Amino acid sequence: MTAKRVYNNESISSLKGADRVRKRPSVIFGSDGLEGCSHSFFEILSNSIDEAREGFGQEILVVRHQDRSITVKDQGRGCPVDYNKNEKKFNWELVFCELYAGGKYSHSSDANYQYSLGLNGLGLCATQYSSEYMDVEVIRDGTRYTLRFEKGENVGGLKKEAISSRKTGSSFTWRPDLEVFTDIKISLGYYQEVLRRQSVVNPGLKFILEDEETGESFEYFYQQGIVDYVKEVSEFKEFTSVFYFQKEGKGKDREDRPEYRVKAEIALLFNNHVNMLEYYHNSSHLEHGGSPDKAIRSAFVTAVDREIKKQSKYTKNEKKILFIDIQDSLVLVCNSFSTITSYENQTKKSITNRFVQEFITMIVKEQLEIYFIENPLDAEKIVAQVLVNKRSREKAETTRKNIRKKLSGAVDMNNRVKKFVNCRTKDVEKRELFIVEGDSALGATKQARSAEFQALMPVRGKILNCLKADYNKIFKSDIIMDLLKVLGCGIEIQTKHNKELASFDLEQLNWNKIILCTDADVDGYQIRTLILAMFYRLAPTLIQEGKIFIAETPLFEIETKHKTYFAYDEKEKQVIIKALADEKYSLQRSKGLGENEPEMMWETTMNPESRRLIQVMPEDLDKTESYFQMLLGEDLAGRKSYIESHGDRYIELIDIS
Repeated sequence: MTAKRVYNNESISSLKGADRVRKRPSVIFGSDGLEGCSHSFFEILSNSIDEAREGFGQEILVVRHQDRSITVKDQGRGCPVDYNKNEKKFNWELVFCELYAGGKYSHSSDANYQYSLGLNGLGLCATQYSSEYMDVEVIRDGTRYTLRFEKGENVGGLKKEAISSRKTGSSFTWRPDLEVFTDIKISLGYYQEVLRRQSVVNPGLKFILEDEETGESFEYFYQQGIVDYVKEVSEFKEFTSVFYFQKEGKGKDREDRPEYRVKAEIALLFNNHVNMLEYYHNSSHLEHGGSPDKAIRSAFVTAVDREIKKQSKYTKNEKKILFIDIQDSLVLVCNSFSTITSYENQTKKSITNRFVQEFITMIVKEQLEIYFIENPLDAEKIVAQVLVNKRSREKAETTRKNIRKKLSGAVDMNNRVKKFVNCRTKDVEKRELFIVEGDSALGATKQARSAEFQALMPVRGKILNCLKADYNKIFKSDIIMDLLKVLGCGIEIQTKHNKELASFDLEQLNWNKIILCTDADVDGYQIRTLILAMFYRLAPTLIQEGKIFIAETPLFEIETKHKTYFAYDEKEKQVIIKALADEKYSLQRSKGLGENEPEMMWETTMNPESRRLIQVMPEDLDKTESYFQMLLGEDLAGRKSYIESHGDRYIELIDIS
């Protein structure tokens, strides 16, 4: 019998000192894993950024050390660490050892850090508490101050050294503690991404990243901030110029709440090749948006809808646009600031300020109305493209609904798919689907297969070239629709404007292996290539996940008195003939699949123990795409050049008799 745990007045306890963070890091950093560890770095970086934005320092250095320790060094005024008469403590005790202590709690208009990234007084102390060690160097007031902490405890007190240099700044070197975080291996990519983003929203501030692991160094600098960034992202393919505006205001989240200041700057353009929305608040990247995102979505729909009606571009009874129709062609960065900020949590990935949302909504509506009036040609282009996006989305939605109706019989494949031959097992890990060429091949493979786990689906002739045909034509093809029903996993619609309309679900795939089985001749290879193109266009994940295979069928039969040998290419044929020496043999080119004996088909093509399968795997996605376009797409010049260079390799497959 288990003893009952005593629960009385003495059962209540509290965490004290460093344990408040070390034993509960996720409360402060959002996670005790790599994400939380990464955020602890951002807390230190934030303080240096705040100093630079106050006008102190134009450069911040970050070093990623080989032992996973981190250095952040700035040119700010230097973190105050000496004795504080008001608090009757040293400032280093307040800053590094007390949560909710700092210099950013005043929100008055003349206070320091009006628009600060770090406001809660948690970051520096919490990061110190969660470190294996932290070394601090502060230069200010003609003095070099140094401190060392180990596992949240100060070692050796504050050390001072008078210096003649007029330079000021703070430097922090620390290693996140594996006793606190489950993982401290912050990737180089994370540092690069964070510093690049911070350079975007802090124009004129240079970030230098040194990586000891690779020996590389990187610089991030945008002189005009978000304007330069929007141009860069657009790749100079925009069809409107950059529109930039900024404004400041005052307001309250509630009548009984204090008034605070808000500033917002927005840079945007319209581009038919790329789209992007990014939000920042007090320099923090708002991954989940919150108030600014809600404002942008609402304001853009209102303003663009009004302009479409003004231009009389809606057709009769046409539905109103959605934000996705605008977003498909929009590149926008919103960088906002406020003296009071309500973050969703300490990780600062979303804000909830009501007035920030109201303020941004107001200025975006106002500025877009002015922009459309002053730029009528741009307004026409934007309206036209948004309506193209909208109608494309609606057409794709209709297509998807129709496809779902057609594919709804996938669970009853035996009755709904003509000539499909199922297997007995229901275990998906064992099931194999052979896509075979024609009815004659179906008959031969049906006799040769293992009915327990091998199913057959015949393809009647050459299917549609899915790289050239539009979706409507593709989904009118009975052969393709039957194949999709048998697969069971749906499709991936990959158009620029309607990626979210795909219905693909790998978990619904009915097969462990999908094996293409065609004759070893020109027609067979073309049919195989067209089927691969169908997978590439409609279900590329099946290729990426290694679900597609090609069954190698022998080119030659070499028959002796005692044994029949199969050669899969010319080189293999020569090796076999040479090995036979003086033995008599007969040589013939293999027949089509439909003419093969069942025993031969089982041994060479279907038996898992003796067959040869080629797994279709895209080692290089760009190269794969270029080959598909060259062989089956619109790259006519590339196809001609390839045939001229490599056509001789396939001459033997052509019957010229």
